[in-house]
Amino acid sequence: MEINVRQMKRVDLVEVTGRVDSSNAADLGTALNDRINKGTLNVVVDLSKVDYMSSGGLRELVAGLKRVKKDGGDLRLSSPSDRVREVLQLAGLDSIFQIFDDQVQAVASF
Repeated sequence: MEINVRQMKRVDLVEVTGRVDSSNAADLGTALNDRINKGTLNVVVDLSKVDYMSSGGLRELVAGLKRVKKDGGDLRLSSPSDRVREVLQLAGLDSIFQIFDDQVQAVASF
């Protein structure tokens, strides 16, 4: 898994590439927590290049969402692959995350 973070005016964009599984899900959590600890309240996680996400990855996304919501922010998802979108739906998480078709829409939503 590879994680790339870009700071924008109102939001930080976290681009994730590869598989998010039990061996590296904590790295995703660390990347999100680093942004939040630096004061970022609005985060977009781009999942367009993620071909697999385990329950550990989902757990890290939910934990990040809870942290930013507590302080009045939000974590939104951009472009999940079909496979990841299906996992989000099966877990019922498509109802708690705002999910956008592309980065531009997700970033502009803040």
